[in-house]
Amino acid sequence: MNFLLELVVSVFLLTGGVFILVGSIGLMRLPDFFMRLHAPTKATTLGMGGLLIASMILFTLREPGHISVHELLITLFLFITAPVSAHMMAKTALHQKLKMMKRTQGQHLVDTAARQEAPAQAKTSETSL
Repeated sequence: MNFLLELVVSVFLLTGGVFILVGSIGLMRLPDFFMRLHAPTKATTLGMGGLLIASMILFTLREPGHISVHELLITLFLFITAPVSAHMMAKTALHQKLKMMKRTQGQHLVDTAARQEAPAQAKTSETSL
């Protein structure tokens, strides 16, 4: 195999591995749910993208005329679904009033969610009477 091909694949593998390691450490070490949610959705998504792109390059160039589309589709699916699922989990945690640290940014969102929920609860109690 070509040295340049091996170098490119190695760079993608190492970069992906470092991102996955940082995301895993962040998931383990960060103090509250919202900070823990940030680590795997950002770092691990980039890490898996790097590994899948390295695999795509390797198997596409190893067999001439054979295009490896599977890894590309997995990468695109991962990049689309990870931010959406993280957003849904964060929104659910806000509505469940999950405790967060004072240092967590976005404290004003908890108050906004509580104010939006209060009128909805008042309408529900009025209709049940």
